[in-house]
Amino acid sequence: MSSVRLFILSALADAGDMHGHQLRQLAEKEHVDNWTDISVGSLYGAIKRLAAEGLIRELRVEQLGNYPARQVWGITPDGRIALARLREEGLRKVVFRHDPFDLALARLDRDQLDEVPALLELRLAELRSMLDDAQRHERRAAPYLTPLEAVVIGHRSARLEAEIAWHEQLLSALPALLADEESRRDQPRG
Repeated sequence: MSSVRLFILSALADAGDMHGHQLRQLAEKEHVDNWTDISVGSLYGAIKRLAAEGLIRELRVEQLGNYPARQVWGITPDGRIALARLREEGLRKVVFRHDPFDLALARLDRDQLDEVPALLELRLAELRSMLDDAQRHERRAAPYLTPLEAVVIGHRSARLEAEIAWHEQLLSALPALLADEESRRDQPRG
């Protein structure tokens, strides 16, 4: 599932023909880099790939004043078919990536177990800071959002709250978990 492809195709289908700079401005206006995995800088490369695949096509070149000439893109019939698939896949498919933290926790250095609580506290503090930032962003954006957009923006906070709760449980269980690891100091893993 490619979020940047979904963004570009849906923007062209919903808002009409645009040049790359207009797509970039739309992405910045919607702050997609704050709530998706889209990097605003990745738009131009994705435009070229979509054009090469025939999902969008150059309609014309515009030049206003001394600004550089800009290619105006439109979605093709194949692009609309691809967009329908991307929308359906985005709604249906669950994307839940593994966190390297889990592997690091499962493979602790048994000679450094005394450092784990402080590292976990730092991680928990970072998660709380991320939640504060997300909630601050939600409050600032709230007056400009539709109810559906507000739900979408709130998803990040809900995920962070769940992550914080799990880390708090881990922190409370940590003494017993570390004691168990300490008892296995001289045993091979596995």
